[in-house]
Amino acid sequence: MPSVLSFSSPLNHSSLCGFSGDRFTLAVKNVSAAAAAEQLGVTLISDEENIAGVEIPDTAHQISTDSWFQVGFVLTTGINSAYVLGYSGTIMVPLGWVWGVIGLILATAISLYANSLIARLHEYGGTRHIRYRDLAGFIYGRKAYSLTWTLQYVNLFMINVGYIILAGSALKAAYVLFRNDDGMKLPYFIAIAGLVCAMFAICIPHLSALGTWLGFSTVLSLVYIVIAFVLSIKDGIKSPPRDYSIAGTPTSKIFTTIGASANLVFAYNTGMLPEIQATIKQPVVKNMMKALYFQFTVGVLPLYMVTFGGYWAYGSSTPTYLMAGVNGPVWAKAMANIAAFLQSVIALHIFASPMYEYLDTKHGIKGSALAFKNLSFRIMVRGGYLAINTFVSAVLPFLGDFMSLTGAISTFPLTFILANHMYLVAQKNKLTSIQKLWHWINICFFAIMSAAATVAALRLIALDSKTYHPFADI
Repeated sequence: MPSVLSFSSPLNHSSLCGFSGDRFTLAVKNVSAAAAAEQLGVTLISDEENIAGVEIPDTAHQISTDSWFQVGFVLTTGINSAYVLGYSGTIMVPLGWVWGVIGLILATAISLYANSLIARLHEYGGTRHIRYRDLAGFIYGRKAYSLTWTLQYVNLFMINVGYIILAGSALKAAYVLFRNDDGMKLPYFIAIAGLVCAMFAICIPHLSALGTWLGFSTVLSLVYIVIAFVLSIKDGIKSPPRDYSIAGTPTSKIFTTIGASANLVFAYNTGMLPEIQATIKQPVVKNMMKALYFQFTVGVLPLYMVTFGGYWAYGSSTPTYLMAGVNGPVWAKAMANIAAFLQSVIALHIFASPMYEYLDTKHGIKGSALAFKNLSFRIMVRGGYLAINTFVSAVLPFLGDFMSLTGAISTFPLTFILANHMYLVAQKNKLTSIQKLWHWINICFFAIMSAAATVAALRLIALDSKTYHPFADI
């Protein structure tokens, strides 16, 4: 464990005692010490953490700075992103009323349970596990560290691809309200969305710096959710009885149902809970549980509202992007689409932040965000990373398929399989036989679901690839 450095006066040479290597812990007791520590690029923690003897891994980003309420809004921003405008079509249409409602409620409960398992392991073994891969590596070893790193960044990469597709689709939907011509196609809007996302990533150095932007994100989410819900209800009242039957052959129904199950878990889970929990103030487990309870109670209500309202209004003909099917004033639809576009930019930054943290820490990007080295690094590296995301988004703009594939190959393993097994390994001496059996049932069930959902998602992508060409305007 790194040595601890404590002081109560401005930092000077005599204060520097007993640290070794490139990683150490610093207990900070006043502002001048914190400022000096930031210049040195050390990790800042509170006295409470120091007394607890919790080791903090080296990171270029801020940790232990946010309240549970702010972290709760980060989590709620993720689940109420503009993706919610697709759940009526990608979850309810394949599942129908009965299984759709049951599925969403069950997914809420099991997602809260799985995330709480991960949250409780955040300080396991006397170490603050600020990254998912750190926790897996601590419990299993180096191979698991690498495997988890791969799974997580595949997961986040595909989520980011989905957000850029979503932002581009929202921008196009706003455009066609005023000019319904072939002058601008979806790939062009995706390129614009990618550029805006890159500009935002360059301006916001780390996750904790979102601050006020989370407030804007909440307002933007309410704008498109309320408008989509109200316009859908108006359409539903005026429309004749809808058809809620599940279309397709028996074989296709099986695949679409499995794909929808992947969308269910995708809707609620980030795949980066330790990274989000790293920003929360002490006590980290207690505060994180408060944030999770906020996310899975108050936070899910807007998602339920727009998902059920959209399906009620349009039935089996509900589009995969709800705003594409609603009728109403042009100004209202334009406002909702622009809000969805802007909120997607903010939400993408949350899911891209683990990659940014990895790159910044690896290359020693610390100190002032406006320093020439730091600013130029963000322009080149973050801009390059999002350029790759944008290119993939434009080549394969199949939003629903990416949601299914992301849930299948990464959300299932990270959030459900790995969470249950890590908790089982970490707490094996404290669990009863019944509790161990329960975790093994979860592990086996979600492993089967992950494999089946991966096959279903790849089938959907293969079918859509035959229907649409690369850089399709859909």
